[in-house]
Amino acid sequence: MNPKEITLPLVEIFQTVEGEGGKAGFPTTFIRLYNCNLRCTWCDTPYSYAPHPPEKMLTVGEILEQVKRWGNRHICLTGGEPLLYRDKVLALLQELAPLPFLEDIHIETNGAIDLLPFHRWRESSPHGWKIRFIMDFKLRSSGERDKMILSNFLHLTDRDEIKFVISDRAEFDEALSVVESAVRRGQILFSPEWNSLPPDRLVSWLLQQPRRDIRLNLQTHKYIWDPDRRGV
Repeated sequence: MNPKEITLPLVEIFQTVEGEGGKAGFPTTFIRLYNCNLRCTWCDTPYSYAPHPPEKMLTVGEILEQVKRWGNRHICLTGGEPLLYRDKVLALLQELAPLPFLEDIHIETNGAIDLLPFHRWRESSPHGWKIRFIMDFKLRSSGERDKMILSNFLHLTDRDEIKFVISDRAEFDEALSVVESAVRRGQILFSPEWNSLPPDRLVSWLLQQPRRDIRLNLQTHKYIWDPDRRGV
């Protein structure tokens, strides 16, 4: 089959500014794929998975045309969990990555999908340098801590990011423990859970511990717009 004829279920595709991570503030095309293999207690996109249906089915070619129309240099491939659709997502990446105006495709993944097949592809592709993982490692309060695949840390590079969403001091210490025992490469991000931890408290904890390579990560889109607003 022509890769451009492959279909994927989407929740939404839109352009906005990236709200978090190393590319925060840049105009970005968001491609939000449907469904997720986790059910985190504090999930802020419950509309992206069952029992809610996908909003639309688009071919890779149709997604490509919208990406070209907006012309943003950055793409965020997100969900749900976008890597659920292994071969189909690889086909999408193979079509997106060669676009000359694209500088960065960051994939938001939840830590419960094996990254090795995707890492192997980006390492072998001439355009693979554009692909970055933002791995959201789930802690205790998510209810999904036991689903995390620790071997994923072996497939991260300095281009990638590892995000920890933190709800209290116990989770802050839990995240530090994971960082010390498992993180080898990648930018470490600590994010305050929106509903339970004030950012200034997380900052105070960061300044009290010895590591100086952990970055505070705020969801700036929730400060710009209503936290429940979609498509921003």
